[in-house]
Amino acid sequence: MTESPTVAVQAARLQLAARLREIRKDAGLTATELARRLDWYPSEVSRIEHARTPPAIADIRVWCAACGAESAANDLVASAQSADSMYMEWRRVQRTGLRHLQESRVELYERTKLFRIYCSTVVPGLLQTPSYATALLNSISRFHRTPNDVEEAVEARMRRSRVLFINGNRFSVLVEESVLRYQVGDSETMAGQLGYLLTLMSLPSVSLGVIPFSAPRPLWTLETFNVYDDARVHVELLSAAVKITAPGEVEQYVRASKEMAEMAVYGSNARDLITGAIAHLG
Repeated sequence: MTESPTVAVQAARLQLAARLREIRKDAGLTATELARRLDWYPSEVSRIEHARTPPAIADIRVWCAACGAESAANDLVASAQSADSMYMEWRRVQRTGLRHLQESRVELYERTKLFRIYCSTVVPGLLQTPSYATALLNSISRFHRTPNDVEEAVEARMRRSRVLFINGNRFSVLVEESVLRYQVGDSETMAGQLGYLLTLMSLPSVSLGVIPFSAPRPLWTLETFNVYDDARVHVELLSAAVKITAPGEVEQYVRASKEMAEMAVYGSNARDLITGAIAHLG
């Protein structure tokens, strides 16, 4: 069972808060005494210890110094930075438009050899046609109210997709049948996109599985996620992207991907579902 990404972020922050509380208690200080040493209001100590307020790096260092635990500061700072980097608000990332976000992942894509991709809502970015990507990114830009640089963002996404054709790379792609039916753009856009999926299926590097509506579900429908070399996971939410690198959590997504792969159909059966979706467009 995969853990909610937002729960994972909160768990990391709770762990940091618990460690700071433990350091205070080991020093024999009450929350009020520590606040007095730091010239803080007691409520500030309480908010940090209950993970209601994430501590700043400077807060962690003075906290440890006041408790005589300076040696613990660097590890705690690293933990705080890791928790913060797990959660990336789309509003902040997309402040200057969508192109930068597409380009920011090029290095990761170029060094990854094994991609595990699962989508339950839209065609994965690496497999999108320019027309489909344009329709989708226009929708995202409108909803998140970002500067409209969709044309440049689509070009960047297409350049990023070149990794599909690099020898040695492998792509294990899973989509729910609903992805084939949700219409992004007009009928012509969808027909072109579905036809492109049929083309990509012929690549030896691409394993495209479709999980049919009728498939028995030992595992429920999940949020969109990408696993890179079984070492890093990106999970996409409406408001944010979550980066997961903790081995135990990454393993859960790898395991989920493998379980869902057993629910999917491939080859001619997958082609039948795709061609059926094309026919449904009329």
